[in-house]
Amino acid sequence: MIDVNSLPPWQLLVIVPVIAFLYASIGFGGASGYLAAMSLFIIPTSIMSSTALTLNLFVSSIAFIAYYRARHFTPRLLWPFLLTSLPASFIGGYIHVAANLYMVLLYISLSYICFRMLFYRKSQDSLNNEQQSLPIWVGMIAGAVIGLVSGIIGIGGGIFLAPLIVLAGWGTPKQAAASAAAFIFVNSASGFIGRIAGGGLDLGLFGLTLIPLGLLGAFSGSHIGARYLSSAGMRRALGVILLVTISRYWLNFFR
Repeated sequence: MIDVNSLPPWQLLVIVPVIAFLYASIGFGGASGYLAAMSLFIIPTSIMSSTALTLNLFVSSIAFIAYYRARHFTPRLLWPFLLTSLPASFIGGYIHVAANLYMVLLYISLSYICFRMLFYRKSQDSLNNEQQSLPIWVGMIAGAVIGLVSGIIGIGGGIFLAPLIVLAGWGTPKQAAASAAAFIFVNSASGFIGRIAGGGLDLGLFGLTLIPLGLLGAFSGSHIGARYLSSAGMRRALGVILLVTISRYWLNFFR
């Protein structure tokens, strides 16, 4: 069992910056990827969720700055969700769940994320016309649900928000990525504070070692993604990575 004062396995020292690079390139913080990678080792769930949440906080801020500078940010695609996601994320970060329940919630979320990435239709990446207005009440309900689940699991929630924005026709994929990055940062900050208030923040040497490595990957990935890369290929690459991880878990779960 790896404890909070241990150095991370060497594999994570390589995997984490790669995950940060890939996720930041499409406007995400990468918490689902960090959790998927850490779940392959015997690490307490408190360390997993705290480390992923902290990495999410820093990586998403870098991603947002890159997309903001590239002029993809649209405030109307952010604030309705934040009105309810902030308190919901705080409550989720405060809640302590049993390790078995945490892992089931985590892999259900990872499964959803994986299939959304793998089956993200190419035509949606070129959506630029006929955008629909975002009803405030819909944004508030969606924000509350996403915020609560994200706070409990230790992710920022943008990975749920971005597909919703594009599928509903409220914005383009680049606008969705910018909104997701901001959403992830604010909700991660709320969940981070809630975790501190609830006495659940558990980083130590393990987490502090991985954070600077994640930042290195985020700086390069966010710059390339905001200005040069198509999101479709990166989403599907991440989907394949997650598929390998979740398949292993569900096969063991149903045995």
